[in-house]
Amino acid sequence: MIIPTIRETTLPDPHCGPYGIAAGPDGALWLTLVRTGGIARVSVDGAVRMHPGVPESRPLVITAGPDGGLWFTRSGDDRIGRLTTAGEATSVTLPPGTGPCGIAAGPDDACWYAGMNDDTIGRVGMDGTVTVYPVPVAGGFPSMITAGPDDAMWFTLNQGNAVGRIALDGAVTLHELPTAAAGPVGITLGVDGALWFVEIAAGQLGRITPDGRIEEFPLPDRAARPHAIVADPAGGCWFTEWAANRIGHVAPDGRIDAYDLPTPDSEPHGLTVLPDGTVHAALERGAVAHLTA
Repeated sequence: MIIPTIRETTLPDPHCGPYGIAAGPDGALWLTLVRTGGIARVSVDGAVRMHPGVPESRPLVITAGPDGGLWFTRSGDDRIGRLTTAGEATSVTLPPGTGPCGIAAGPDDACWYAGMNDDTIGRVGMDGTVTVYPVPVAGGFPSMITAGPDDAMWFTLNQGNAVGRIALDGAVTLHELPTAAAGPVGITLGVDGALWFVEIAAGQLGRITPDGRIEEFPLPDRAARPHAIVADPAGGCWFTEWAANRIGHVAPDGRIDAYDLPTPDSEPHGLTVLPDGTVHAALERGAVAHLTA
């Protein structure tokens, strides 16, 4: 595999706390700023535009919605935010105590989110209608969510040690992980039709097929604390090693490579891949990492 070149774009406020990142419909990168409550837009030429927010809203994960807007979870004030590419902001109120984390567009022209604090998975229609479904594990801590290959949504239970599937009618199926207390977090649909996820507490990656077969892949550095994962269009997945200051790649056969970030203690969290194959990661220390071949 070709070793990528890594460069960084530093945001104007080094204390803003970039956390989630998504490719927008305008070809730019959009980031949540967990410490200041805002959203940042980073264009391919490195220009940065900041959209201020309320610090206590604590935005976490962001995704491109079916309507061309950017939708994101506000974990601090129990809302789902929406921002147009022109900068117009609105929000949808969730039940108190939801603590939303992951969010993803579904196959039904809606966005689905994971309710960390109230053990729920929710659906937000483009008209703002909210439907909430309980997850049958108390204290399971639903964390991240993604659309699957089967007209359903798949999610991780960080404290429930499971990967779950929720059908569009709300029916939930759980798959317990082989490794105890693995702490699954990020999850994504791979180009191979399986769901790939990270186990932050176990220092492993996981792969589950739609019929529930699970494989686990230990990282060379079991203390790396993998956090987010995104599919590589060429095969395999990219993931962040939050505690090790690295971006990793897992090949379809399970081979793992990792690349050090140029600045120490960057705290890489979310990441995304643009249509040109470049990989981009949100660094909580106040920057965006760009990996190119």
